[in-house]
Amino acid sequence: MIQFLHTSVRGVLLGAALLTASVTASYAQLGMTRPQGRQILDGIVAKVDNQIVLRSDVEALYAQETARAEGKPLPPDLRCRILQSLALNKLMLAKAEVDSVVVEDTRVKSELDRRMAYFIQQIGSEKKLEEFYNKPVKQLKEELRIQVKEQLVQQEMQDKISGKVSVTPREVRQFFSRIPKDSLPYYSTEVEVGQIIRFAKTNSKAKQAAQAKLNELRARIQGGEDFATLAKQFSQDPGSAAEGGYLGFFKRRELVPEYEAAALRLEPGQLSPVVESPFGFHLIQLIERKGDSFSSRHILLKPETGANDVSEAAQELTKLRQRILSDSITFAKAAKDNSDDKTSGGNGGLIANRQDGSTYLPLDKLDPAIFFAIDTMKVGSITAPMPYRTDDGKDAMRILWLKSNTPPHQANLTDDYQKIAAAALNEKKTKALDEWFAQNRGTVYLEVDPQYADCKVLSTVN
Repeated sequence: MIQFLHTSVRGVLLGAALLTASVTASYAQLGMTRPQGRQILDGIVAKVDNQIVLRSDVEALYAQETARAEGKPLPPDLRCRILQSLALNKLMLAKAEVDSVVVEDTRVKSELDRRMAYFIQQIGSEKKLEEFYNKPVKQLKEELRIQVKEQLVQQEMQDKISGKVSVTPREVRQFFSRIPKDSLPYYSTEVEVGQIIRFAKTNSKAKQAAQAKLNELRARIQGGEDFATLAKQFSQDPGSAAEGGYLGFFKRRELVPEYEAAALRLEPGQLSPVVESPFGFHLIQLIERKGDSFSSRHILLKPETGANDVSEAAQELTKLRQRILSDSITFAKAAKDNSDDKTSGGNGGLIANRQDGSTYLPLDKLDPAIFFAIDTMKVGSITAPMPYRTDDGKDAMRILWLKSNTPPHQANLTDDYQKIAAAALNEKKTKALDEWFAQNRGTVYLEVDPQYADCKVLSTVN
């Protein structure tokens, strides 16, 4: 039977989406188990060439799927399915090694920093995250590094196998026609909402305060205090503060120009003056140069914004709203050219559904701030500027546009073409992956623990 708009265990794994939900949902989501009471002894349950699958890998994902099920019955062979998916991923890694598929360390570090920053923001603070896992952030990052690198390599391999797969309108219609009528999903009310965000401008007093603080820290370092210790205490960069501000090696043009230019003017061990970039103000210390790469550490301070700064953003949005309502510019064009949120701005201002990537948002799962703003709006209306705080804590203002409001209905090609096309594409990509697995599963050495002898490891997932 066709799985319509459903993400299987293997789909989650191959998509490397293990670390995107809330920290509190499952200990598995950071790729580790939180220390608590008695635990099952770990061990190898499968080998695929030189790649291994640990019992803890299976159990962590089993716990994650259990949490997602929210009390609903789980498939009796779920552990087998998980082991099978993990083994298939290990097959990808084994073949990636043969095909010389590599991921740059800078990309691994960037993704690792992004994920850690996300979890720190979700749980509330770096200290709370360390208390949650009873480990320092630096150790958590080191334990995650291998997993992140493997996931990125798997993404590269998956893209190599199915990245060029596409579907035609005819294939979408054929896919839809094969779905039994009684299996068509019933959608609740869905809306498409656009936004234009303008960040609050940092006032001169806040900038001066940040610069003065960094100059004070610079003097303390020159007076003999340790840079790394002060970075851990004062830096507001969640990705590097726990490591004493250390950023590692980067090549030219991989960091923002302001930072790179200042760092490359230094000699190893030398401190920069205070440097401003889009991220805030930096105090930089060059550590080492290696050919076209350099390593450095920094202390980042982000100036606080004030109430007066938000009013300027509100005035800008009020003028922009008037232009849109008078048809002198479209909302999509205004968002692309003016929104400080580049993700939605690049999508014509439309907010993406994090579950499937579409622009359709279920009304019953909408952010309350958006729900109450659009609840009584007519399609095509635009709100007045409203206060907004970004996920990373920035003060801002935004206007919201209600593009569409689709009433509850059973899936159909007219209203749900985007979703159906995505499901058809996913099915076609899955088929391409299955064909690749069928061609390559016999080319690797496989050994499975007797406990899982009945599992059909490295066979096609249903």
